[in-house]
Amino acid sequence: MAHLRAAGLGALADLGFRGLDDDARDPVIVTGFAASRAHKLTPGQKTANHVLAVGRAPVEHGFAHLKNWRTLTKLRTDPARATLLLRALLVLTNLEVNR
Repeated sequence: MAHLRAAGLGALADLGFRGLDDDARDPVIVTGFAASRAHKLTPGQKTANHVLAVGRAPVEHGFAHLKNWRTLTKLRTDPARATLLLRALLVLTNLEVNR
């Protein structure tokens, strides 16, 4: 959290990350809203969940492609190079999916 906040960055996450962020006024991790039997979601919360899902979908699809290609299991390199490689692969994957 501290590294993201210091860099001025944020992250979109699923409901598994709820409660992880310690500053409610300036959240670093944006999560959706959860419904229960006693607490139904308002239309605004449903819209916020939809917007969050739309933002996360391309990233989830990109990692799914990387897992299917088993790129990450064969990777034996410096983490800095791995980050550059993953970024390049995600760009190529998005180009291929959009084609």
